Amino acid sequence: MDNKTEKKSVKSRIVSAAWQLFYERGYNGTTVDEIIELSGTSKGSFYYYFDTKDELLNTLSLVLDEYYEEMDHEMCEDMNSFDKLMYINFMAHTMMEEKISIDLLSSLYSTQLVAAGQRRLLDQNRHYYKLVTRIVEEGQKRGEICNVKPVSDIVHYYAMCERALVYDWCLNKGDYSLSSKSKELMPVMMEHFKS
Repeated sequence: MDNKTEKKSVKSRIVSAAWQLFYERGYNGTTVDEIIELSGTSKGSFYYYFDTKDELLNTLSLVLDEYYEEMDHEMCEDMNSFDKLMYINFMAHTMMEEKISIDLLSSLYSTQLVAAGQRRLLDQNRHYYKLVTRIVEEGQKRGEICNVKPVSDIVHYYAMCERALVYDWCLNKGDYSLSSKSKELMPVMMEHFKS
């Protein structure tokens, strides 16, 4: 394992452990020592990547991207491209519903609205955007997604619809199932682009 892979692995373990604990115990109920213990790392490693526990709140995009990478490897290549988009939407929203505290998710969305710097959830270099772009391009080549708009516009619209569903779920304090609502509404929202 090269040094870059090892460093990414350590950071990834810290981030994964933190979000698991945030979900189980709440953000305020989680200590740095507990994150270090669950991640199997050291204090030195933690403080190499993060100055404070608060900095972990900006790592949601990393957690989501790891999940998108997993789905990317597990999806059948022969699956219809439109169905792939619906699948990754449903699976990501299921994961959010089951593993990310709605209060923490609501706080993160609100901080993204007022953040002065980079908004990581909108970073086009994320695996999420690369995956959705690739699926839309593939779908247009196969004739499964129509060419009425450029790929970038369809990707933007798709991401906007996903965020809208999560935002509404947060506004409603999780009164309904995010994954079920996404499964019902995302195909309707994207229907215009289906060939």
